[in-house]
Amino acid sequence: MKKLYLLLTIILTILLVGCGNKKNDSSTKETDIDSKSIVIYFSRTNNTEKIANYIIDITNSDKYEIEAKTPYTNADINYNDSNSRTSIEQNDPTCRPKIGSATIDLTKYEIIYLGYPIWWGQAPKIMYTFVESYDLSNKTIIPFCTSGSSGIGSSATNLEKSTTNAKWLSGKRFGSSSSKNEVKEWIDTINLGG
Repeated sequence: MKKLYLLLTIILTILLVGCGNKKNDSSTKETDIDSKSIVIYFSRTNNTEKIANYIIDITNSDKYEIEAKTPYTNADINYNDSNSRTSIEQNDPTCRPKIGSATIDLTKYEIIYLGYPIWWGQAPKIMYTFVESYDLSNKTIIPFCTSGSSGIGSSATNLEKSTTNAKWLSGKRFGSSSSKNEVKEWIDTINLGG
């Protein structure tokens, strides 16, 4: 009986150690993959930031927030006022608001989740400032946006035109009430392969 108990203890120990090693190997592999991704986003009302944080949690990506050098006020984003700051910016194809965030080295990243709110049916002009300020060639860019009602529309396609040799995947629009589970379901459908 003691021999059987000893044998079972040895077998159980081997199985546990073996499973533990496999888990560690898997965790290391996932960390290596995940360390090559970053979530870059601009958020004025925290809706986009909420989705960005879900993606960060789900993918274990790094984080970079695009902040405007001159922050946007509530009056600035009043779409009912044709003289509001964003109304004027969004109607000016050459407008490129200055970024106040520190610059970031993107060379170690292969995958960029790029998030923004929809303003007047498009990405805010500060997103053009960002994509035109960095070399995004050979990066896989996965756009996501937030809005009350507008879809992603041509916003990602228009941003893509401001980049060279970047691989843009289809994006997704989320509402302010979107859950982490909805974001995870979307991420699970993304095909990062060839």
